[in-house]
Amino acid sequence: MSSFTRLTIDDIARLAGVSRTTASLVLNGRAETYRISEATSQRVLAVAAEHQFQPSQSARALRSRASHTLGLVVPQLTNFAHASLAEALEPLARAAGYQLMIVGSSDDPEQEAAGIGQLVARQVDGLIVVPCNADPAAYAGWSKRLPLVFADRRVAGSPIPFVVTAAAAATETLVGDAIARGAHEILYIGGGASLSTSADRLAGYRAALDHAAIVPAADWISERDYLRASGQARLADWVARHGRYPQAVFTGGITLLEGVLAFVNARGDEGPDFLLTFDDHPLLDCLPQPVQSVAQDSHALASESLAAVLAQLAGQPAESERWIDASLRHRRR
Repeated sequence: MSSFTRLTIDDIARLAGVSRTTASLVLNGRAETYRISEATSQRVLAVAAEHQFQPSQSARALRSRASHTLGLVVPQLTNFAHASLAEALEPLARAAGYQLMIVGSSDDPEQEAAGIGQLVARQVDGLIVVPCNADPAAYAGWSKRLPLVFADRRVAGSPIPFVVTAAAAATETLVGDAIARGAHEILYIGGGASLSTSADRLAGYRAALDHAAIVPAADWISERDYLRASGQARLADWVARHGRYPQAVFTGGITLLEGVLAFVNARGDEGPDFLLTFDDHPLLDCLPQPVQSVAQDSHALASESLAAVLAQLAGQPAESERWIDASLRHRRR
């Protein structure tokens, strides 16, 4: 049995010496409308503050048919890009009058569906999802129940609005800059091939090589997932076959770069001549070997995603697609 005491509004009314209705009106900010005296209001509020009491959000949601909460579904909060999105979104949602609720999917479609179901059961007013399922049917039913927006990733064939980084253009520029500085052998280590983020980054990589008339060798490109271990294993496999590092490595995400750096550190040498990655992190400024990176605009991704949800809540059509420009971080020795 729990040792915690769960106070109800009846308890607050009793302690304040008022009716349940009066306590409810005061605590829900309606005292002035119903001409409840200032003295009575202050007494109720003082009792509520003394006992850290908050009105039931569930009961309020049932009355108003709005919970003033939003749901965010991300694959991994340990992923710097997703953590940055959540960090940027939370204060924006709060300023708009909404509390943000976050669940993780671990890039597992079943876990994602369960997480969305839990958020909907808690009556969130809208959802922002970083999708991990390539099947648009997986989201069609949810989008009929409440406003739903894809952030960071999109799903081909789905009419659900999305807000994503213009990754292909940024990757093409990053890889093209390395080629201009002398890189002619560039290993590509990407995430899941079914994800739009992977497709966009690979398209940018191929475009840069095509522009420079470089034909990638058969073993230059590999896609598995965005786990650190995959980045480490992919570079290890390549070095084992060739007996040397590739001249340059591009990783499709910061977690894959972590794996590459782990492999290099374990060997105790300098690694490839060029290290390139999608996503940025302040720690990259502290490495002895410069890493050139694409930095996503997390604030813009969060702001535009929230705007799309709020538009739907207001009964207005959301912009169907929104592409956010990224910036490049160039580091020198």
